[in-house]
Amino acid sequence: MLIAHPPCTYLSNAGARHLWKGHVLNRERYAKGLDAKNFFLKFLNADCPKICVENPVPSKVYELPRYTQIIQPYEFGHPYSKRTCLWLKNLPKLVPTETVETIGTFCPSGSYSKKHDSKHRGVFTKDRAKNRSKTFPGIARAMAEQWGKENPRTGGNR
Repeated sequence: MLIAHPPCTYLSNAGARHLWKGHVLNRERYAKGLDAKNFFLKFLNADCPKICVENPVPSKVYELPRYTQIIQPYEFGHPYSKRTCLWLKNLPKLVPTETVETIGTFCPSGSYSKKHDSKHRGVFTKDRAKNRSKTFPGIARAMAEQWGKENPRTGGNR
């Protein structure tokens, strides 16, 4: 099984505002995005029977394949929103384990205005790239528990 978390700096919809600065295509950033797409697809198309590739909502300009599922930290015991896409091959969709109330967005995109209330500004406004890349322990635990169980009928993984 392969669970991949490739860098999303150039693919993420959150960074799209940098791609079209002043309504002009930033060709250098676009080229880096195409390289990131190729790297992403190497994971998705790997010679492995079970694959999960995790990333945020991608920018449409890169035409990534449609994701299988969107999950949120608040579905796995963490009181934040942070939309995360999963591209799954031969794995079932991840089932929420502990849905809790949200206290806010975990990490803002950086394009929020001062008019937004604190719930929509995000918990972390500094070191956004580092915080945006966080995998919450509840999500990692759900992946391990739901996808790593041995199947008693076959003696192997599901």
